[in-house]
Amino acid sequence: MSSLPLLCRCLLLREALTQMPFFPLAAAAAPFFCLLLSLSCVKLDYVGKYNFQVKEHVAQARKAQRIWAKSSFKQRRQFLRILLKYIIEHQELICEVSSRDTGKTMIDASLGEIMTTCEKITWLLAEGERWLKPEYRSAGRSMLHKRAKVEFYPLGVIGAIVSWNYPFHNIFNPMLAAVFSGNSVVIKVSEHASWSGCFYLRIIQTALAAVGAPENLVHIVTGFAETGQALVSSVDKIIFVGSPGIGKMIMKNAAQTLTPVTLELGGKDAFIVCEDVDVAHILHPGVAQIAVRAALQSSGQNCAGAERFYVHKNIYSAFLAQIVKLVKSISVGPPLAGKYDMGAICLQGHAEKLQTLVDDALEKGAKIAVRGSFGHLGGDAVDQFFPPTVLTEVDHTMRIMQEEAFGPIIPIMKFTSDEEVIRLANDSSYGLGCAVFSGNQRRAIEIASHLHCGVAAVNDFASTYMCQSLPFGGVKDSGFGRFAGVEGLRACCLVKSVVEDRWWPFIKTTIPPPIRYPIAENAFEFQESLVEALYGMNIWDRLRALVIVLKIISDARSLPGTARRSR
Repeated sequence: MSSLPLLCRCLLLREALTQMPFFPLAAAAAPFFCLLLSLSCVKLDYVGKYNFQVKEHVAQARKAQRIWAKSSFKQRRQFLRILLKYIIEHQELICEVSSRDTGKTMIDASLGEIMTTCEKITWLLAEGERWLKPEYRSAGRSMLHKRAKVEFYPLGVIGAIVSWNYPFHNIFNPMLAAVFSGNSVVIKVSEHASWSGCFYLRIIQTALAAVGAPENLVHIVTGFAETGQALVSSVDKIIFVGSPGIGKMIMKNAAQTLTPVTLELGGKDAFIVCEDVDVAHILHPGVAQIAVRAALQSSGQNCAGAERFYVHKNIYSAFLAQIVKLVKSISVGPPLAGKYDMGAICLQGHAEKLQTLVDDALEKGAKIAVRGSFGHLGGDAVDQFFPPTVLTEVDHTMRIMQEEAFGPIIPIMKFTSDEEVIRLANDSSYGLGCAVFSGNQRRAIEIASHLHCGVAAVNDFASTYMCQSLPFGGVKDSGFGRFAGVEGLRACCLVKSVVEDRWWPFIKTTIPPPIRYPIAENAFEFQESLVEALYGMNIWDRLRALVIVLKIISDARSLPGTARRSR
């Protein structure tokens, strides 16, 4: 394998990471190692954090947050600009680190790590301050003399437990929103991507130091379930990206302290192609290319990836032919050891699970239309790779159409009507996203409107995530709550409703005489008339009631202390 220069770079990175002062190793803690999937070797050993160590990290972050909460938006924007400049100038290094830890290709890393993060930073720079400033609202009819507004304050310490599939973006995504809104953040990275997480923290810490921010504002902790549990019980909010099973456990633990949670739990997204799609758009490089990218991005290890393909029967054969042609051309192998289109499966043993899903489908009548091949892997590395596989004759009795595969499998099913495909797409325990393709955009929008999911792309795939002004999240087993967009940014805030006098000090709040203690005999008549004066169904009813209100107030003022209810 002609990878000596890459291994040398790996050793240099390893040397740098082992000298990190912020990751002391506890001798008695449980160690774990990270595989260098891009070259099939061991990178570095790590140690999981004890509960008391996690709480120490949170305590340090809380102290730093009290200082950072007073920072200006100018300082926060400068922090973001430094990060953006570094990312743009060091794209190759960032992508290489991601590739080494997860086995994805450099292109997959650029699309999923670099572009998404840069888009989020530029959105925050352009609009973040606007959405965190006080927002004035209507005071309503009864409070015309008041001014109503919503204020947004930092929550404190945000905890994030993130998955391994996008190690750079999954760290930066919650960190950027948390820090820009005045919080500190403690992030538990996956035990499967701790090496890259430690490296990326160095970037963040350097940028924080450059703007004079507290050094303990952002923390990374490593470990297993116990580490995550300690984090959940210590912070002011939890953002979790991972599986439904773990998400439910986190929600249960968070309930003990009533800690709010945002859960992004994966999906089983439907990719729908109607028969009125232009023939030229079906063919290369049209919808077929988009479909394959939607399924094979990061070897299919993408929560927003397409996992169910529904194609109208009239164009099924033409579409399938293009998919087969494309999949045959895809090369699979260690991405930094050669030029490959698709990289590795990150989790050990997951390739076996994927094969189990394929076998279940075959036993129930499915057929393999095409299966890709590997490049030169060597040794036991084949266990970390899975060939792109296209299945036909599938139905919803098969596990591959119900369970999240998280791998490079493309099951394609025919449909005959819009009503049928809507029913099929909604027949899932997941509800993250969908993609609908049609030559009639109104038709595509109509279909998407009936799908029970949190995000929808019309004549495109996953474009909703690249629009960082939009919230991202799902329903059902895909979780709840939103990150990204205005909703995600404000989710990191204490939302406070404030009412103040509009014309202070000229008009001040007073209690109308009839309902002052002790209340008058005609207090209810006054209140009843006041309600009609404010909310009556027509102008004449309101005017008539207003006359009664004014008369009662006038009488009460002319006869102070009288006509009160006897005790």
